[in-house]
Amino acid sequence: MKIAVVGLNHKTADVELREKLAFSGPKLEEGLRRIRDIQSIRETAIISPCNRVEIYLHVQNMEKAYAAIKDFLVEFFDIRRESLDTALYLHEDMAAVKHIFRVASSLDSMVVGEPQILGQLKDAFDFALEKKTPGVLLTRLL
Repeated sequence: MKIAVVGLNHKTADVELREKLAFSGPKLEEGLRRIRDIQSIRETAIISPCNRVEIYLHVQNMEKAYAAIKDFLVEFFDIRRESLDTALYLHEDMAAVKHIFRVASSLDSMVVGEPQILGQLKDAFDFALEKKTPGVLLTRLL
């Protein structure tokens, strides 16, 4: 079992792509449900503030899960696959844990020290808990 973060942010994608891939309102709920239904994914949570979109995962098979997430994003947001090729990043295991802490502490923000990101991360996690998409591993981590 592996922990992963698949996402894009202000360093990897332009504002137009970040806006297209924003999860909000009903899209967030539907996105969580559909990602959780992907066979190689055991747990998930999504954070989608204004300058990033990240999908936190607990997966069985990293290659299958990453390919499935790309397919999901292309279909769900009706975008070209090529637009994701250079924009998406993947962090696995300890690199994913380190990344999550950098995001939560606002070290990976457009404005370092930005106070809102921790609250946005907590809100996203609470919403995911409400929808029962994280399990033991992501709950403990987040």
